[in-house]
Amino acid sequence: MSLRKEAKGRNCMVRLPGICNFNNETTVLAHLRMSGISGMGLKADDALGAWACSACHSTIDGHTKTDMTREELRLAHLEGMARTIAVLRKEGLL
Repeated sequence: MSLRKEAKGRNCMVRLPGICNFNNETTVLAHLRMSGISGMGLKADDALGAWACSACHSTIDGHTKTDMTREELRLAHLEGMARTIAVLRKEGLL
């Protein structure tokens, strides 16, 4: 079972206000970016990811402009990661 594949068709768990498109057809696993965990050519473990729609993923990765601070984006990503982990645990996948 691939946690990346599990994201397909799932609801966005990041849910950025005014940004989320709520389109589960665009949901992917958005990996946490954090010093010591990820970096040049190194992606975080799949367990450290949140299901995110294309709009939320683009925004937390810094590709889409927003008025949200980097700290607000990081918190939303972490909250999305917690929601994702909770669903995966409930389904016995993690």
